[in-house]
Amino acid sequence: MITHVKRAFKYRFYPTDAQTAELSRTFGCVRKVYNMALQARTEAWSVRQERVNYNATSAMLTAWKKTEELAYLSEVSSVPLQQTLRHLQGAFTNFFARRAKYPRFKSKRKSCASAEYTSSAFRYRDGKLTLAKMLEPLDIVWSRPLPEGARPSTVTVSRDASGRWFVSMLCDDIPVPMPATTAAVGIDAGITSLVTLSTGEKITNPKHERRDRARLAKAQRNLSRKAKGSANRAKARIKVAKVHARIADRRRDFLHQLTTRLVRENQTLVIEDLTVRNMVKNHTLARSISDAAWTDMRMMLEYKAQWYGRNLVVIDRWFPSSKLCSACGTIRSKMPLTVRTWTCDCGATHDRDVNAAKNILAAGLAVTVCGAGVRPQRSTPGGQSAMKQKTSRREP
Repeated sequence: MITHVKRAFKYRFYPTDAQTAELSRTFGCVRKVYNMALQARTEAWSVRQERVNYNATSAMLTAWKKTEELAYLSEVSSVPLQQTLRHLQGAFTNFFARRAKYPRFKSKRKSCASAEYTSSAFRYRDGKLTLAKMLEPLDIVWSRPLPEGARPSTVTVSRDASGRWFVSMLCDDIPVPMPATTAAVGIDAGITSLVTLSTGEKITNPKHERRDRARLAKAQRNLSRKAKGSANRAKARIKVAKVHARIADRRRDFLHQLTTRLVRENQTLVIEDLTVRNMVKNHTLARSISDAAWTDMRMMLEYKAQWYGRNLVVIDRWFPSSKLCSACGTIRSKMPLTVRTWTCDCGATHDRDVNAAKNILAAGLAVTVCGAGVRPQRSTPGGQSAMKQKTSRREP
């Protein structure tokens, strides 16, 4: 059972004109320092085969502030500038460990503007948060309280593409354990039904992107007609971003409600290891797969199961869940994607998705009882693509 965790609490806030100006300057300086440090590290390696670490870039930052051209870097808090250098160091660490691609430069228009403050650069007292270089506390909408007695260790301020301001506070939290239960469920992910449970329940995919597709298309058409660099184009871009934000917010809210319910009702949850990165290569279904957000759902299940003492079992993506009869264990040689209901030779009639969910649950319970590893296998048989077969089906 987890005793305490680091948990981020995100809130929306409404800055004053002075705070907007200060934060905008800070965002610009953070982006400038990140790009300059990345350029310096790239040149050092490509020209001199020299690796530059965080300490070296920190010394560079001190020298940059002393120049006339970059003296404006001293006008904002130094903490976010140091933090962006640490983030760059982490990006290179992940790159050398082959966990990520080579770090990219931050774009003024395409990057999400953000700045991170450590405890030395903000003051949190009596439910009010004041950042460095600011006289007034932020006007935060406290949609939920912080944990009792919690004090933020870091604060991240961000502005999304639609112009909304958010503050994220990282605090120590102790999750309240959920009552133990013996229930277990197998979860089969899909497109028409977002998930099908081994209990026979099918949860319909809300298709948030499709519901706002006409509104999004209209906003994008208006954007395409505006002259590049004009004020009208900037306004049209914000309208497009607001539609995207609405879709993302509704999708995230639905997934949180769904995953919390599944974790609350079941002690053991079994899912398949879906390679979404390969699935979206199917251009016919890429948009629907992205809208389903299976990766986000799995991530939510993982950390919520860890927090609340549940067991999440992940089975191999090559397990024949759809072709296996959950009654007698016979595997059919072929199962066309057009077949949604089928009858086994033993006489059992199956709904394709419900049968798959039952088989997923049985495989997960077998793994739990036998004590085998639950991490999915990375090798693929016969050099086949890791794309799941069901993604070849057209969306109705």
